[in-house]
Amino acid sequence: MDTYKWICKAFGELTTEELYQILNLRNEVFVVEQDCVYLDTDQKDQLSWHFCGWNETGDLVAYTRLVPKGISYADYASIGRVLTSQKVRGKGLGRPLMIKSITAAKKLFGEGSIKISAQDHLRNYYGSVGFEAVGEIYEEDGIPHVAMVLK
Repeated sequence: MDTYKWICKAFGELTTEELYQILNLRNEVFVVEQDCVYLDTDQKDQLSWHFCGWNETGDLVAYTRLVPKGISYADYASIGRVLTSQKVRGKGLGRPLMIKSITAAKKLFGEGSIKISAQDHLRNYYGSVGFEAVGEIYEEDGIPHVAMVLK
């Protein structure tokens, strides 16, 4: 994972090129690949931090959105929009992405619990970095999800 450049920026610190690459990759993965018609720009980006993994050629290949407590969940900070580009999928980048995102979220927001809305088929992936499922499975954008908390 040493060939990736990891950067975490507040919305106002992003360059227009960085923001374009973030929104483009989120659309590639969530709208096109997963065939989900939804409004990705949900007014939370401006209040969040953006954790990005860039490859050696300057392409965004890994991303999470770090959301402060009180925005997605009243009592929890959150990590969302978790993704890796098709270019790097299967190369072991997902787990380091989440570990680094958790570290960044704790540095930004303190040691409180983190809550996520996970696609149910990824519950073991999130479980491998410490998240535990809470509550029942629910549908979001046509995909089964489960709430998970890292204490």
